[in-house]
Amino acid sequence: MAACSFRRSIAFQLSKVLDLPPENLIKSISAVPVSKKRRVADFQLSIASVTEDNSRDCLAPDLHLQAQKLAEGTVLRQVLKDGSEYGVKSELFSTVPKQKAVIEFSSPNIAKKFHIGHLRSTIVGNFIANLKVALGHEVIRMNYLGDWGMQFGLLGVGFQLFGNKEKLKTSPLQHLFEVYVQINKAAEDENTKKLAKDFFRKLEEHDEQTLSLWKQFRDFSIDEYIRIYKRLGVHFDEYSGESFYQEKSKEVLKMLENKGLLQKTIKGTGIVDLSEKKDLSSFSTVMRSDGTSLYITRDLAAAIDRMNKHNCDTMIYVTDKSQSNHFQQLFQILKLMGYDWVERCQHVSFGLVQGMKTRRGEVIFLEDVLNEVRSRMLENMASTKTTKEIEDPMETAEKVGLAALIIQDFQGLLSSDYQFSWDRALQSRGDTGVFLQYTHARLHSLEQMHGNEQLTDINVACLQEPDAISVLQHLLRYDEVLYRSSQDLQPKHIVSYLLTLSHLAAVAHKTLPVKGSTPELAQARLCLFQAARSVLANGMKLLGITPVTQM
Repeated sequence: MAACSFRRSIAFQLSKVLDLPPENLIKSISAVPVSKKRRVADFQLSIASVTEDNSRDCLAPDLHLQAQKLAEGTVLRQVLKDGSEYGVKSELFSTVPKQKAVIEFSSPNIAKKFHIGHLRSTIVGNFIANLKVALGHEVIRMNYLGDWGMQFGLLGVGFQLFGNKEKLKTSPLQHLFEVYVQINKAAEDENTKKLAKDFFRKLEEHDEQTLSLWKQFRDFSIDEYIRIYKRLGVHFDEYSGESFYQEKSKEVLKMLENKGLLQKTIKGTGIVDLSEKKDLSSFSTVMRSDGTSLYITRDLAAAIDRMNKHNCDTMIYVTDKSQSNHFQQLFQILKLMGYDWVERCQHVSFGLVQGMKTRRGEVIFLEDVLNEVRSRMLENMASTKTTKEIEDPMETAEKVGLAALIIQDFQGLLSSDYQFSWDRALQSRGDTGVFLQYTHARLHSLEQMHGNEQLTDINVACLQEPDAISVLQHLLRYDEVLYRSSQDLQPKHIVSYLLTLSHLAAVAHKTLPVKGSTPELAQARLCLFQAARSVLANGMKLLGITPVTQM
């Protein structure tokens, strides 16, 4: 390719950024002469010919400064022009192929606690899905419910003894949990055990009456989950579950047998040898002695079914790290079965959260956490003087409280355990979600105060103060941070970027008044704050936080 076509293509890219016609730029781009020193670049742009003030000759030290100014000047235009797509339209992503991903997350067990691990899985999975969608990938959000297995034998018997149809309709999660706790106390009794086994056997045999009761458990629970997920700002495209795969797991066992991978132990259980030397030093149990399937068998069936159905490029499972061994075995068996696509499956694991309790004690339901964070946030808001003007304090408290939970959770590496603290999470100063929300609300009200119009004709050269320059330079880095998070699926890069942005914007807000400045300077500063708020809002939404406009 001749230099002229490179020049043209560079000019075309630059013209989009600098808002200048490519013809004006072509003359300013020249090939760099070969030098004895190490090669730094192939082409150079003459800054002097592009900057508006090109009357005086630039001296070499000024050039770097001028180039920096050029970048800072364009970043504001870019942010305001691209809006919610700022950063994701970056050249960094131009070579990344668009893909289809299935992301399985949240996945609670019906009739059991929706523990804090499920909450982590929910917000982490939601973040990964949001990020992929923003970058133009197709995403299927999947909730794989624990809706099958021996516990449903117990639950069925328990419901026949202690159940209440009305309570099942109005608060299914709580009622089924209570029934399950009650029947578990009686489960030591041999007769109860036998009844539970019979109930589950009938379920497996598709007995109509048993199945209809089970279906009510499942349907009412899903309705309730949907309502609670809505409070979290989370939705799913598909509610799958283990129950879908009881039949298909039998087919998986047949396939394993046909491929010579299924071995029987003396006790009659079915295992797959996973050892290198085929000496059973590591194996996975895939079948009970009575021939019924296990959790891993259903997971195998589910993986194969999803790949057939969605034909996706990648499949991501978001669960806590105690399941790492399970997924290692799952992926090993799929590989032995000859499914090459297993290379594109990934387990995103996270650490454990210690010490999350509500005032009423241990967390049993997700709703307990949401109510607790809302009520604590309402108390904090009531003790500050500005809260009285808020239109919907409950709604605001919930959104700010959620931001607090999410930021505390996402600050470290996902794989690390952490000690949960309500006080630390809900602080209004420092590196918290409350501080992010507060900064967003302040910047929003600044815009409201000054007419909120879309600023077009601004003179960026006015923004000379170090505090303004810091914000501009930080805005320039947003795409790099998105790129890092898209590579390792860790939200912490975005979190620390947004916290820094908020601190920089808070300082600039103090030192760079809009009110009382000359119209030109006021416009430029307003534009700076608008850009900061826009990027802050974009980043928060990726993390699963709804930015508030009043606080």
